[in-house]
Amino acid sequence: MKLERNVNNSEKKKATDLNSSAGTDENQSPNMYKNIITNSSQTINKNILKTSSLNEIFDTTFQPKTQIIDGMLQTGAYLFVGSPKIGKSFMMAQIGYHVSKGLPLWNFKTHQGTVLYLALEDDLFRIQQRLSKMFGEEGSDNFYFTTNSEKLNDGLEQGLSKFINEHKDIKLIIIDTLQKIREKGNDMYSYANDNDVASSIKRLAEKYNICILIVHHTRKSKSDDPFENISGTNGLLGAVDGAFIMYKKHRNENKAIIDLEGRDIKSQRFYISFDEENCVWSLDNLEKIQNSPRENPLLKKICSLLTIENPRWQGTATELINALDLSDINTSVLARKLNISVDELLNKYGISYKQKRNHTEKLIILEKLQETVL
Repeated sequence: MKLERNVNNSEKKKATDLNSSAGTDENQSPNMYKNIITNSSQTINKNILKTSSLNEIFDTTFQPKTQIIDGMLQTGAYLFVGSPKIGKSFMMAQIGYHVSKGLPLWNFKTHQGTVLYLALEDDLFRIQQRLSKMFGEEGSDNFYFTTNSEKLNDGLEQGLSKFINEHKDIKLIIIDTLQKIREKGNDMYSYANDNDVASSIKRLAEKYNICILIVHHTRKSKSDDPFENISGTNGLLGAVDGAFIMYKKHRNENKAIIDLEGRDIKSQRFYISFDEENCVWSLDNLEKIQNSPRENPLLKKICSLLTIENPRWQGTATELINALDLSDINTSVLARKLNISVDELLNKYGISYKQKRNHTEKLIILEKLQETVL
C-alpha cells in the first residue's frame, strides 16, 4: 500500500482544508473532563478584572494534562528548536507517524490519535519520498498533511479549530515552522510579538486539550546554554509549556542531542543517532536531569484502593476517608488535595478523578483508566 494520499478526493480535501471557517464549540472532541474547568482564558469585559480567591482555586477541579508520549510529550504547546538542516523534519515525521499508529517511540509509549502536520516548508512529493524511506509503504489513515496555510490570526486558527472538530480523536498538531504562520511586521521579533503568537497557540492547545508542537530555528550567535539559542526573544519560551532543543557537537556527524525542559514534565537529555539508510532517529542514551519527586502517600493509597477486579470507586468524601483509613484529614482538605493532584493522579497512576452532585450530596468518582505511568 502506497503512502501517497488522494488529494483529489473531495471528502479528504474537505477534512483537511485549513482555510475553511471554524466549527462551533459544540462540536469539540468529547472529553471525560468536559464539565471541568480548563485553564484557557475566557472572553471577558476588558474593563472588568476577573479574580478568584485562593479558596475558589483550591476548590476547583481543573482539566488535567494528558500524555501524548509518556514522560516526553503531553497536552499543551511545545517548541522544537534546532538549526536548519539538522534533521528536525525527520524527527517531526517520526513523532507524528508513531502517535498516529500508536507505536512506541524508542522506549516511550505513545497514545494513538489523529495527527495533523503543517509541513509548510515542503511539498507533497517530498513528503511522499521522505516517509516512504522512513516507514516503507505502511501508511496511516490518522496522519494528515498540509503544505500551505494562512497566518495564525488571518484564518489559520479558525481552520485548525474546524479540523479538530472534524477529527474527534486528534492528539497532536505539528507546525513546521513558526516563521510561516506568524504575522509580518516591524516588531515581529519583539518580546510582545513573540509572547502573543506563542500564547495564542497555547490557548488553542488548552481549549481542545491537545498538543501543538511548534518547529522553530536557533539564532546564529551561540550560547553555552542551549535554550538561550532559541531565535527571537524570551517571549516565546516564556509562553509555552516546554521546549525541545536539538543540536550537534559537530555539524556533519550523524549524532545529535535533544534537551527537553518543561513546566509539567521532567527535564531530560536524549542522545540520538540518525540512520542514513532508513532516515530515522534512534535513541542511544537517555539522561534524566532532575530527581524524581517524592511519592504522594494519599495518591498511593488511592492507587491501592482500585484494583483490576474493582477499577472504579464512587462515594462521598467521608466514605473515601474511611475507605483509605485517613484519620488525620477532613473532607474539605481531602477534596482540595485531590484537586491539586489531578494531573499526577491521571498521568502517574492512570486514575481519573471527577465529582458530581446528586439530590443530597456531592460524590467523588475515581476510576483506573490505564497502566501506571512512572
